[in-house]
Amino acid sequence: MNRSMGRRFLVLLASVGAAAVALSVQAQDKAPAKPDPARGQQIASQVCVACHNADGNSTIPGNPRLAQQHAAYLYKQLVDYSTPSGQGKPARENPVMNGFASQLSDADKRNVAAWFSSQPAKPGFASSKDHLELGQRIWRAGIPEKSVPACAGCHGPAGSGIPVQYPRLAGQHAEYTETTLKAFREGTRHNNTPMQQIAAKLSDAEIRALADFAQGLRR
Repeated sequence: MNRSMGRRFLVLLASVGAAAVALSVQAQDKAPAKPDPARGQQIASQVCVACHNADGNSTIPGNPRLAQQHAAYLYKQLVDYSTPSGQGKPARENPVMNGFASQLSDADKRNVAAWFSSQPAKPGFASSKDHLELGQRIWRAGIPEKSVPACAGCHGPAGSGIPVQYPRLAGQHAEYTETTLKAFREGTRHNNTPMQQIAAKLSDAEIRALADFAQGLRR
């Protein structure tokens, strides 16, 4: 390699390096800021407290317990409540939550999610012995004849869930879980296709048994 070619190579190498640095800085600028649970607590105590309690341990059976729920899952739900789907409606519809979520910035959605995720969940208890056997069987083994998979496969043996896609269900209010499964079955909740397909195969009795069993799970 002669000197002229060497100089051109070094200039090219420097240009490539500079471009890489610029792209790296740009990516860092676009990355979301680290969530601020303290800011999330402020919002929770002012906005969320009436329905979910300030620490996320809702005492209203129809409103979900948010304490110790995965932050990534909570954030996704807040985004779904405030982001129009292809039909121009929110990806997840609820008149109350649509209004609240649409007023939160992306950062505050993350802050609220981080706050509730950091709070310890209070235990729940199954309320009916009649539901335990059926609920436990579906949770652990599914319903093979209906091609219903075991709930434990996605939500974990103890109901701990998988961040973003599958929520923690251990201790969740049975009434809320039952209502949610029926909403998936009927198509009024449509922001999780696998759950729509599974719920479509469940009877009222199976849904009720699952919801009650999950309420008594311990993580």
